[in-house]
Amino acid sequence: MKNKTLLSLTFSLILFLSASCSRTPTPSPAQQIQQAVAATIAAMPVTTNIPPSTPFPSPTPFSLAGLFCEYQFCIGHPFDVSFFDVSAQQNPASPSTYSQGLLAAFNANLFLQVMWQISPGTADPKFLLDTILDDQVDTASGSEDVFLVRDMNVLYGAITTIATPALPFGGSAAWTCGDRVFAWKVYVPNAESARPLFDEALARFRCER
Repeated sequence: MKNKTLLSLTFSLILFLSASCSRTPTPSPAQQIQQAVAATIAAMPVTTNIPPSTPFPSPTPFSLAGLFCEYQFCIGHPFDVSFFDVSAQQNPASPSTYSQGLLAAFNANLFLQVMWQISPGTADPKFLLDTILDDQVDTASGSEDVFLVRDMNVLYGAITTIATPALPFGGSAAWTCGDRVFAWKVYVPNAESARPLFDEALARFRCER
């Protein structure tokens, strides 16, 4: 009798745990992106104390000698960082593809993010610009610039962020190319670095249409 009672209680507990697990809500795509980016930023190296300033040598700007080419597009990036597939890191069974993806790259002085998806039948990339910005940590500062680059509709805006104290400034952008929409975001130590970094990255951008 005791064995039957024990088996009954065990079975009831398994059913309860199974039901509890089934009620766990699935994070939305936006929440998954925020969680993945937050984990990436948490892994960034801690910056060392800045030494006293000297009149020389003059500061060296970011160099976009690096070129990332995969998923049938190419984009420029600083030579000392490499993009990795955030989607695959978050879920190895669902890596980035031609249709959609999320990349990141970082070092102690820079955090970069690129995402893309199939265009939903509109040439306005604003929706993906809104997606790449995390409203919990990113704040647009100033108006967005709208311009045309090699027949691509482009939006760019400066941002500030509290994602990491070492990189309080940045910029975000979105544009269309062929049947896809792309978005780009950067965190940097000073406000002046963001726009030139984007302009150089876009100058080397290509996609298969």
